[in-house]
Amino acid sequence: MSIPEEAADFYESIAEIIALHAQREGPLLPILHDIQAEYGYVPEAAQPVIAAALGLTRAEVHGVVSFYHDFRDHPSGRHVLRLCRAEACQSMGADALADRVRAALGIDFHETTPDGRLTLEPVFCLGLCACAPSAQMGERLLGRATVEKVQRMVQEAGA
Repeated sequence: MSIPEEAADFYESIAEIIALHAQREGPLLPILHDIQAEYGYVPEAAQPVIAAALGLTRAEVHGVVSFYHDFRDHPSGRHVLRLCRAEACQSMGADALADRVRAALGIDFHETTPDGRLTLEPVFCLGLCACAPSAQMGERLLGRATVEKVQRMVQEAGA
């Protein structure tokens, strides 16, 4: 049985990225960053390949991908809007904000708008606890977030 050409290209690309970092101390994070830069997320099919190359278990690789909010294990829209779900933000109205943002966008967490422009993701702490609730789009952080401020941020990003 032969591997389809696109699958062979995928695995070759993953192997090249791994080879770039394999001799470094702590190569996992740089590998994951490069794979996400290449594909927009860390494909599930890449995780066992990474694990085998680094002598880790699949669970260890998946644990890192799922722990850090900068990594995604699924495709996303051109822009990613993150809403903080941590306790400080919850105490300042993050649940109500999330409900209003989801309704305004017409999508739920981990979903992408039909036009592919925006994905909504929960995140557990953006470090803006003193000015909760908070949101992030790209490198832009938003404190004391309201649905109006979030919508303006989305519009300004062209999402």
